[in-house]
Amino acid sequence: MLSYLPSFAGGLLIGLSAAMLILLNGRVAGVSGILAGLGRPGGLRWLADGAFLLGLMLGPVAFAGLTGAWPQMRIAASLPILTLAGLLVGFGTRLGSGCTSGHGVCGLARLSPRSLAAVLTFLASGVLTVTLVRVLS
Repeated sequence: MLSYLPSFAGGLLIGLSAAMLILLNGRVAGVSGILAGLGRPGGLRWLADGAFLLGLMLGPVAFAGLTGAWPQMRIAASLPILTLAGLLVGFGTRLGSGCTSGHGVCGLARLSPRSLAAVLTFLASGVLTVTLVRVLS
């Protein structure tokens, strides 16, 4: 199999799911907002949010079913570092009124200036973090 095909297929599925959610439900596919919606149980929106997140979690299972192998991952960080990183990401998504899926996938597709500013901030923060980690290591 060509090495880029799984990534290409994943990108197509992300775009398709985001387009379907906005066309069928009128909602942006921002995962942090959808996850926060599960904290308010009840109604069809809660069920739709749960189904969307369940679909995200079943992605690796579908990949394994189609390719016969689980996606390969390598996590080199310790549990405390991963916990701190998760908390910082959660804080950042609240501070930035959304996450990379909401701003990067859906917001940029809708030509949102706020999303462009958010994505540029995400990218600059990532470049700065990698640079600092490499310099300090």
